[in-house]
Amino acid sequence: MTSARLFLVLGALVAALGVGLGAFGAHGLKERLSADMLAVFETGVRYHLVHALGLIAVALTAFHLGETGWFKGAGWVMVVGLVIFPGTLYALALGGPRWLGAVTPLGGTAFIVAWVLLAVAVLRA
Repeated sequence: MTSARLFLVLGALVAALGVGLGAFGAHGLKERLSADMLAVFETGVRYHLVHALGLIAVALTAFHLGETGWFKGAGWVMVVGLVIFPGTLYALALGGPRWLGAVTPLGGTAFIVAWVLLAVAVLRA
């Protein structure tokens, strides 16, 4: 399986998971979490879904312009961001240790790096 195909499959599955988590937050957690923690969870879902689409964009662009190391780097860094950023927000909202809040920005940084790598990949293609 090519990287582009893998990123497309992962992006679709991550998007499906994001929709499910969004529904879980809206219906299953609304009465169980404080407004602040529900907002944290919803922020995780928002970034989760946006970057699932970002991963799909990486894949489709790589299909169109040809796979390169830049596209692969953009995809894998996006995957890392998808694990760290929303993952730590979900954990925080659900009662995880507070120190996870210090890890969350690493996921945000990964997202920024992934978007820059995608831009470089397109420019170099």
